[in-house]
Amino acid sequence: MDELSCWLVLHRAPGLGSRGLAALLARFPSPCAVLDAGAGELGAAGLGAETLAYLRAPDHAGVEADLAWRERPGCHILTVRDPRYPARLRCTADPPQVLYVLGDPEVLAQPQLAIVGSRHPTPGGAETAFEFARDLAAAGLVITSGLALGIDGAAHRGALGAGGLTVAVAGNGLDRVYPARHRELAHRIAAEGALVSEFWPGTPPMPDHFPRRNRIIAGLTLGTLVVEAALRSGSLITARLAAEEGREVFAVPGSVRNPVARGCHALIRQGAALVETPADVLQDIARVLPATPAPVVPGPAAIAPELDPEHRRLLACMGYDPVSVDSLVERSGLTAEAVSSILMMLELRGLVEAHGGGCYARATLGT
Repeated sequence: MDELSCWLVLHRAPGLGSRGLAALLARFPSPCAVLDAGAGELGAAGLGAETLAYLRAPDHAGVEADLAWRERPGCHILTVRDPRYPARLRCTADPPQVLYVLGDPEVLAQPQLAIVGSRHPTPGGAETAFEFARDLAAAGLVITSGLALGIDGAAHRGALGAGGLTVAVAGNGLDRVYPARHRELAHRIAAEGALVSEFWPGTPPMPDHFPRRNRIIAGLTLGTLVVEAALRSGSLITARLAAEEGREVFAVPGSVRNPVARGCHALIRQGAALVETPADVLQDIARVLPATPAPVVPGPAAIAPELDPEHRRLLACMGYDPVSVDSLVERSGLTAEAVSSILMMLELRGLVEAHGGGCYARATLGT
């Protein structure tokens, strides 16, 4: 067998895992040397009975399927010793020994920022993820996330919307897309960035795959930005792993009434950097960005001076948390008809946003 085939045989060995394979390769000069070793040498290396039985009859059909997948356009298999393997990931505590890549593997060497968060974000949270990703991608960062519904998808779309690059780390084999509704998005990412997985083609998405996927997201990137996350979520696992690797952790604060903001607030209490604009993120990691023109980062939009006094009065009664029309009537002293009419005008001017349940709030970029 050639060397890559030997890597793939060991990668598929049950009871070994990435840490076990790394330890094994610290004792033997190459994967092929492992497969050539006798039972006594392998037993002395601490391999269990299940692994030893597999090595006597490896999954050659699976290895051949991997190699056939690699022959398809845009498909690559990188071992941890491959010069194309991303250096930031290689130096983490538990790097995958084999990576499957669909797209351009050179993207993995570029400066990356992870943007992660809830699968069930608020509309404002999804917009925030999209806007941060758009502006940070325009600044030269590759935006990395997990292709999940919600914040992940918004981050990937934001980067693509800026004409930037994005990386999606999957918890399944790259011959399928999970979730299925992100099929078109995954195809765009493969064409304009890269899809990455440590799971060989044919591997279905399983619950225990996603925490493993999260360590890759954290390891590839300079830092992790969390936008809306519950107190117990995979996003907080990614943030913890990033912190353990000495990478930056950023969190966007939210409303105290928003349950998916509580994870971000917990991170901030634990020392994560509170960020309100993409510029806040760039200030911390500018030293590793490529030399590109400074991004155009939207700032607060001033209230037009020609606003009617009643429009100003109503806007002054609103914060960034959604509020009902009845509450605005009470706060402003205006009639319900006047409030409804003014809200429509302010929404058309981009100064307020409609939320569920007939509620309104100041627009994210409004003052």
